[in-house]
Amino acid sequence: MLTSVELCAGAGGQALGLEEAGFSHEALVEIDPYAAATLVKNRPHWNVFCQSVADFSTSKYKGIDLLAGGLPCPPFSIAGKQLGEADERNLFPVAMDIINDIRPNAVMFENVRGLLDPKFENFRDFIRAQLAKQGFETVFGLLNSSDFGVAQLRPRVVILGLRSSTLDNFQWPEATPSTKTVFTEIHDLIIENGWPITETWKQKANAVAPTLVGGSKKHGGPDLGPTRAKRAWAELGIDGSGIANTAPSPEILMPKLTIRMTARIQGFPDEWEFTGGKTAQYRQIGNAFPPPVAKAVGLQLEKALSHTTQKVFAI
Repeated sequence: MLTSVELCAGAGGQALGLEEAGFSHEALVEIDPYAAATLVKNRPHWNVFCQSVADFSTSKYKGIDLLAGGLPCPPFSIAGKQLGEADERNLFPVAMDIINDIRPNAVMFENVRGLLDPKFENFRDFIRAQLAKQGFETVFGLLNSSDFGVAQLRPRVVILGLRSSTLDNFQWPEATPSTKTVFTEIHDLIIENGWPITETWKQKANAVAPTLVGGSKKHGGPDLGPTRAKRAWAELGIDGSGIANTAPSPEILMPKLTIRMTARIQGFPDEWEFTGGKTAQYRQIGNAFPPPVAKAVGLQLEKALSHTTQKVFAI
C-alpha cells in the first residue's frame, strides 16, 4: 500500500476515503480533541496526534507517498470574512514547511470553492511557487460532491502537487451525477419515531441537498447554516434552524436532521461514530471532506503514483 500523512484530519472524511483508495496512514494530525478522539474510536490502529500541525515532528515520515490535508477553510469561505492569507487560521505556510521537510511523492489538500475566487489569485500563485520549489507541478480541481455519490452539492477545491512523471499519468475522476438524494439517504431514519412521510414531503426531499455548513469554534453551532442555507433546506422540507436529538415525532410539521442523518448526507458510513456533544459532532461532520469524493480522487492518485513507481523500477 502507498503511505500517507494527513494534516488537519478532522473527523476522518478524507482519511477514510484515501484508506479505501489504497493508502496506509502513517500519521494523522488533528488539533481538535473531539475530532482526534473520533479518529481513534473508529480506527484504533491509526497513529493519531492531537496537536497543532505547527508542532508536528516530521522526522519519521521522510519520503512518504502522499501528504494530504484538509487545511482550515474559514480564511476562504464565503460564510466567513475571506481574510485569506491574513487569517490567523491560514495554515498553508506551515504545510509548505512540512512538505519541504518530508519531501513526499505527492501532495493533496482540499478546501472550499472560495479559494478559486479572483481575490485569491496571488495566494494561489504563492501555493504554486512554493510547491514548484519542491519539484511539484500544481493543479487545482473543482469537484461537486454530488457527482461522486454524495447527496449534497458541496463543491470542493482539490489542490494537487505532483511530480511531472506522476502528473503525466493522472486524470481527475469522472463525474457521475448522483442518484442519492436527501430522501433516499434519510427516509428510514426519519420515520423511526413514527413521523409520517407524505408524498409532498417525499417530492420535496427527493433532491440533492445544499452544502452542510459546520461552522468554526469562533462562529456557528448545530444548525444548517446562514439564512440562505436555511431557506434552501426549507425547500426540501427540512427545518434548518437546528439539529435534533432524535427523529421527529408524528406531530412535527417540518422535521430537523439528526447527527446520523447529516453524517449520511455527508457520505459517512453508519458505523462511523463521532465523539463529543451535539455541537462538537455536527461541527466535525459539517467540516468534513466527503469520504466518497476523497476516495474518487485517491483512486486516481493511487493509479498515477503506482504507475510512476513501476516505471522507475523498470528502468
